[in-house]
Amino acid sequence: MSIDPLFQAGPTVFFHAGAALVALLIGLLQIFGPKGTMAHRILGWCWVLLLASVAVSSFWIHGLCLIGPFSPIHILSILTLIMLPLGVLRARRHRIMAHKKTMTGIFFGALVLAGLFTLLPGRVMHAVVFGGG
Repeated sequence: MSIDPLFQAGPTVFFHAGAALVALLIGLLQIFGPKGTMAHRILGWCWVLLLASVAVSSFWIHGLCLIGPFSPIHILSILTLIMLPLGVLRARRHRIMAHKKTMTGIFFGALVLAGLFTLLPGRVMHAVVFGGG
């Protein structure tokens, strides 16, 4: 395991991967931690901002070009940018179960599932985790 491939990939990929990793850790805290507390709200806002940053930064990453400079993963970024405000709105309207489902869905879709795709051979994170260039 080496983070050298991240440095070689450039600042956008480095920022994107770092923000995604921090969002993953905060997301786990949110899922397994107490709900409705001030800490949950503060971490939640941090998580939303990180996820929005991850989604937006993805539009400057073009390692897998299938539709012009974009890939199907960019559809997930658009969906994330739509669902994040919806999840926040649901919490603010005290629709807690809908908020929980929305945010959990974003966590597993935008972070876990998308993160697994980054481990495919030829991707930067594959080189980070498994070695190679």
